Amino acid sequence: MVASGLTSMPELFFTNTLFGGDDNMNKKTNTNEEEAVSPVIATILMVAITVVLAGVLYVWASSLAEGNTDGSLTFYQFDAEGDVGAVTTGTSDDLVRVTMTQGAEINWASLNVQISIDNGAPVTCDNPGLDGGDCVLVEFGDTTDSVWSIGDGVTVRESGQDLCSSVCTAEITITDVREGSVIDRSSAAIQGGAESGSSSGSD
Repeated sequence: MVASGLTSMPELFFTNTLFGGDDNMNKKTNTNEEEAVSPVIATILMVAITVVLAGVLYVWASSLAEGNTDGSLTFYQFDAEGDVGAVTTGTSDDLVRVTMTQGAEINWASLNVQISIDNGAPVTCDNPGLDGGDCVLVEFGDTTDSVWSIGDGVTVRESGQDLCSSVCTAEITITDVREGSVIDRSSAAIQGGAESGSSSGSD
């Protein structure tokens, strides 16, 4: 006989086992839920990183295509060389010959050509047919149109200003003013000559 109000040992064991089992089940359930949440968080992070990378690549690609309304990119290449004649202390020497070797034809109205002597301040040259600046561009090749195309070139000539009278290094910068971008930058060595006021140009 078990006194009234007292729980027998078998009943106590059964009760502890029953409720203790519930606690174990709850712990296992919580552990499973936590393990299930971790892959979900990882997936969300991967998706977020992918979206960010896609945005960065889109901005980069857009910057490359900016200004090319026809959907194409044009690459230019020019060859610059010191003119054959030796420069003098005159103010009408031919300094550099620049020839387009690669690229699509481009209208002169869209171009700006500058020359810098020995890393000095750049001087803007007048395009073919214009004058008034310290240097002028004289066309050779096909001079019947108003575009610069492959095989055509210009001679950079002094115009009332002695830009180089001895051995000099000239840097030519060609800018597409429509796009606001430099399409070529070339350097050429210029040979000095006798102190004379005559021009060495033949164009």
